Amino acid sequence: MDKKQKEKNKVWHDRTLAVRSGSSRSQLNEHSQALFLTSSFVFDNAQQGADLFANPDSGNIYSRFTNPTIDALAKKVAALENAEYGLVTSSGMSAIMAVCLSLLKSGDHIVCSRDIFGTSVGLFRDVITRFGIEVDFVPLNDLSQWQNTIRDNTRFLFCETPSNPLLEVIDLPALAKLAHQANALLIVDNCVATPILQKPINFGADIVIHSMTKFMDGGGRCLGGAIVMNDKDIRDKIFSVVRTTGPTPSPFNAWVIFKSLETLPLRMLEQSKSAEILVNWLEQQPIVKKVYHPSATTYAQKEIFNRQMKASGALLSFEVEGGKKKAWEIIDDCQLFSRTANFGDVRSTICHPATTTHNRLTQKMRDEVGVSDDLVRLSIGLEDSKDLCEDLAQSLNTLG
Repeated sequence: MDKKQKEKNKVWHDRTLAVRSGSSRSQLNEHSQALFLTSSFVFDNAQQGADLFANPDSGNIYSRFTNPTIDALAKKVAALENAEYGLVTSSGMSAIMAVCLSLLKSGDHIVCSRDIFGTSVGLFRDVITRFGIEVDFVPLNDLSQWQNTIRDNTRFLFCETPSNPLLEVIDLPALAKLAHQANALLIVDNCVATPILQKPINFGADIVIHSMTKFMDGGGRCLGGAIVMNDKDIRDKIFSVVRTTGPTPSPFNAWVIFKSLETLPLRMLEQSKSAEILVNWLEQQPIVKKVYHPSATTYAQKEIFNRQMKASGALLSFEVEGGKKKAWEIIDDCQLFSRTANFGDVRSTICHPATTTHNRLTQKMRDEVGVSDDLVRLSIGLEDSKDLCEDLAQSLNTLG
């Protein structure tokens, strides 16, 4: 993206950025973003090949690390996050792993929210620690524990906010201040909110990570991950690891997600509205003990939420009377909600986190983060909210 384009993007709103940013045209002057489904690129001569390998950012060589479709997606995500640089990977987990491989070495320490996605917990607890890196987990919204856990060798703080599945949030400027006072980085998983509802870079985050498999694709079709930042040195370190280790998305997947991002602002706001309708309805049901969502009457972090997020989001959870047995019966009796562990789809989904997304956590860890056996998670799609309420109503009524 040239300087003139960057200056234009600074005043564009999200809906315009989603449609217009990142696009580039080939010599054929196509209107829609082209798909470059190729493994490699041809050099005009040997000198050009040598020059490209000496400076991979100057052109296309091999789709493991340079491809116009993949590059366009990275630019669009960076623009939406108000960041200078973006890289994309084959999945959200590969994005986290690429950051860890780029920024950590044996003897380093990281502080991580215990409220992150279950597989992320497994990565930090069982994989990263094999390489002489220490990891401490702390409650997401307890700034004093974050501060007390930071050491001289702490390299970064990692959190997911809002968290999945309980939608807790952290004061990002305060957490960024703690990180920077310790010469550490703040890394934020922004998967649940997406850049449409929250831009962590604006609140002091150094790196933002996404699983684009969720709301960014929005159709349950493709895997993808994204990493954005403002620091070129950090970008270059991560790019070097991505180039070497190869956690690269296919150009086709990148193209699908690129096109999906054009409608992300519309989808996120509409799905948030439907989620709020379901939250209001669920809070009136006798069998429902508690609803977890920023619009819920019992939500305790509304002040932070109102400062950091544009809308409430499409993910919600609720606890029911009767434990796991009742939770499973509700899930099994739904006719409209899809029973799947993924979220962020235009199709509404339902799952039991304790035995699916968070099943690799010990019982003690699930108790600490509040993922109980009676918890049900919903991801609200684009169906009519009346139909979704009716589907849940017949499911709850079946239980008497």
